[in-house]
Amino acid sequence: MEKLEVLAAYDQKLIKEILLIGKEEAEKQLDRAYTLFQDSSRWLKAHQRKAILDKTAQLMEGRIEELTKIAAQEGGKPYIDSKVEVLRAISGVKIANESISQIGGKEIPMGLTKASENRLAMVSYEPIGVVAAISAFNHPLNLIIHQVVTAFAAGCPVIVKPASTTPLSCLNFVEILKEAGVPEDWVQVAITDSATAEFIATDSRIAFLTFIGSAKVGWMLKSKLAPGTRIVLEHGGVAPVIVEKDADFKELIPSLAKGGFYHAGQVCVSVQKVFVHQDVVDKVAQGLSRAAEKLIVGDPLSEETEVGPLIIPKEVERVESWVQEAIDGGAQLLTGGKRISDTCYEPTVLLNPPLDAKVSTEEVFGPIVCVYSYSDRLQAIELANALNVHFQASVFTKNIDVALDTVKRLNASTVMVNDHTAFRVDWMPFGGRDHSGEGMGGIPYSIKDMLREKLMVIKSNLLP
Repeated sequence: MEKLEVLAAYDQKLIKEILLIGKEEAEKQLDRAYTLFQDSSRWLKAHQRKAILDKTAQLMEGRIEELTKIAAQEGGKPYIDSKVEVLRAISGVKIANESISQIGGKEIPMGLTKASENRLAMVSYEPIGVVAAISAFNHPLNLIIHQVVTAFAAGCPVIVKPASTTPLSCLNFVEILKEAGVPEDWVQVAITDSATAEFIATDSRIAFLTFIGSAKVGWMLKSKLAPGTRIVLEHGGVAPVIVEKDADFKELIPSLAKGGFYHAGQVCVSVQKVFVHQDVVDKVAQGLSRAAEKLIVGDPLSEETEVGPLIIPKEVERVESWVQEAIDGGAQLLTGGKRISDTCYEPTVLLNPPLDAKVSTEEVFGPIVCVYSYSDRLQAIELANALNVHFQASVFTKNIDVALDTVKRLNASTVMVNDHTAFRVDWMPFGGRDHSGEGMGGIPYSIKDMLREKLMVIKSNLLP
């Protein structure tokens, strides 16, 4: 059987080899999950799911160090940030657990017309069916929580395909779920190739697909879904920021640096395009450059590291070529612009790159922040909205009227005021619009999406 080699993102050393499953085993997974769901007598009751998730959180709290090191090594996110991810993941399990208590129905009024007399109508919610989850590498544990735990909390069997570069966090977490009491076949892991993942996702037995990854793959999968399959897609963006001349610079610079260089920019809402009023553009650009120069780049397992590697060496080559293209086109390189190793690239700040350069038109997914000068805020907003990707954005200003007007005009699913674009908590709605995705994530929102309504109408002459 073919094997997947899992390499450490930083030094490309072999961590583990895992057997890949093919379509034959994937078919068995689908059959087991579908058969399980079709028998409603086997559905897990709310109190059972809550008890399992409670135990899961307890087990994770006892293994924070182990979970942190697995995520940091395979994914390259620095130890300090990977630990934050693990703590978020534990919190996410607890949020999902609490959300089960919020799954409730409602009464629909009857007797309002002659035809509706003597009836009682109640809406209840039940799990939608088998969930397929295809995940991304950049948050190897927390994304699994958002896709797998939400499905389990909703009462759905789930088959999860983690990113090929970061499957270990997922496998380890699923073992924790089993240890916590998840019965057989409720959560299955498919370590497989793209073709088999597509086979699973587009099978008619799948009722819900949650996909986090590239727009090209996501929209392709949607076009091939079986009729009736519900979908949530989460793709990328370019995270524009509008900076007015009255912004608070003491908070602005560290905020932009964190939002732009966190996880080496490998976040779908990383700060990428910063439009700054011409009166303060030099101050902002130089301040951001100084902040970037101070960042410690290196081994993600070191507690000193602030910026780790890109996920694979090929990504370093791509980022390097994009930056060079921008410089050749007239961008001013303020800091960075060079590879440190085969896997690490310097935090880089570019001033006024061409608007048609790749760093201006596509998601960089690397440690690159572009600063653009503007004189007219409305024109800056027009440029921020010009691409077909729209996810999170932000505006920095002390003027509440300007802030509210900018929030209204920016085409984004979420707009931060005086904060970077990468802010997120796991109970808020989160997702892209237009080319950047479809549907909203966020743990309570995902659970709701994985439920469907059932109306029961009782007729009795004893009813009014």
